[in-house]
Amino acid sequence: VHLVESGGGLVQPGGSLRLSCAATGFAFDDYAIGWFRQAPGKEREGVSCVTVRDGYAGGTNSGDSVKGRFTISSDDVKKTYYLQMNDLSPEDTAVYYCAAHYTDVCRLQVRSYDYWGQGTQVTVSA
Repeated sequence: VHLVESGGGLVQPGGSLRLSCAATGFAFDDYAIGWFRQAPGKEREGVSCVTVRDGYAGGTNSGDSVKGRFTISSDDVKKTYYLQMNDLSPEDTAVYYCAAHYTDVCRLQVRSYDYWGQGTQVTVSA
């Protein structure tokens, strides 16, 4: 499985960004895609995830710190997964990672995921 993130950058507080994760190489059609982030000096944190069954995105889960602001979505044909981030604050500054693992339900636990992208930097600053 190969994951490539894109879409990071510098944004002002209150602004929005959309991250993309292009996924290839799945041997099975049931898996989870998760978005995680890691700020300097902090542990990697689960942001949002989506369960994919038979190749189609279904149920999602989000961390408390981003509920109502971040939304995970997908293009099932392209196997591209998006993280729409709204109302960003400096506390959202981090490297954002896309991850995947074979499962029947997505979880926001770092240790559950076997495949990781290289990450994309998101900086929220005036």
